[in-house]
Amino acid sequence: MLRVIFGEMGAGKTKRIIEEANALLKTAKGNIVYIDDDKSHTREIHYSIRFIDASEYNLDSPKMFLGFICGVAAQDFDLEALYIDGFLKIVKSDLDELEAFFKAVEDFSIKFNITVTISINAKGKTAPKFLEPYLV
Repeated sequence: MLRVIFGEMGAGKTKRIIEEANALLKTAKGNIVYIDDDKSHTREIHYSIRFIDASEYNLDSPKMFLGFICGVAAQDFDLEALYIDGFLKIVKSDLDELEAFFKAVEDFSIKFNITVTISINAKGKTAPKFLEPYLV
């Protein structure tokens, strides 16, 4: 399942995604991974959740990031949930050009039964139509 948390800067998206990841630990049967665009929230993530600072991997395109998350899943057959914060800073692309990326992530999440939650900073925009099925 693909879920998208979309909103303005300061709307509490990061706080929400961190709280969801930490809360999932109580019921999760598999592993949880949290990917961020920097290390600023490392201490807020429970130590049992694998934290990845995407800035360390020189990711510079949506295709490269998709390969990256597929690699994360490939090395962890027990991956249950993947949280991605700072998404647009990681993929370095315009949101309106990412419809194919979101479809690929949805297909990936279904195929491997992984819940993927992505937070997106709106920066004064409304969500593109292709994101509507994923908004939470």
